[in-house]
Amino acid sequence: MRRPIEVSANNLKDQVVAINRVTKVVKGGKNLSFSALVVVGDQQGHAGFGMGKAREVPMAIRKAIEQAKKNMIRLNLKGSSIPHQVVGFYGSGQVLLKPAPDGTGIIAGGPVRAVMEVAGIHNVLTKSIGTSNPHNVVKATFDALLRLKDAGQVAEIRGKSAEDLAGHGRTAASKKSGGSALKAAAAEKTPEQA
Repeated sequence: MRRPIEVSANNLKDQVVAINRVTKVVKGGKNLSFSALVVVGDQQGHAGFGMGKAREVPMAIRKAIEQAKKNMIRLNLKGSSIPHQVVGFYGSGQVLLKPAPDGTGIIAGGPVRAVMEVAGIHNVLTKSIGTSNPHNVVKATFDALLRLKDAGQVAEIRGKSAEDLAGHGRTAASKKSGGSALKAAAAEKTPEQA
């Protein structure tokens, strides 16, 4: 798990995902309160979510924002998109995130779109599978974002350098020999095999 991080509160953007009216039945009748689900981010790769309950909607939102600020995490992004395809799970909810080229925009609905906007991801394809409960969808989205790895992490796991993974570590000679080996293999095929 990644550690929560400190982000300056000046440039944070918050977005309310869901507000739910909750009633508690007590001896004297029903106590009415509200619960709010909010996502917060700086649009530069930092985001978090929080939930708050209160007798009034503004107070519930304020509590949720405070909790979201405490749960902020740093995300591994690649430019304005994500580095690779990933699936996040929470309960019966699944969220699929796929990288997209510049100009695609955020192809997402409801809770997933809110998370992408506050995190600063501008080009992404998403699909929410299973439950449509906003709480589970937001948690599944954050699970997917936490699974994102950058090139440095993958290189460290494989015991290679980041240049080797990108294919820049190959020498010109090895490229030539690789190409000539392919040509030789193609030449060995008889007309019957083709």
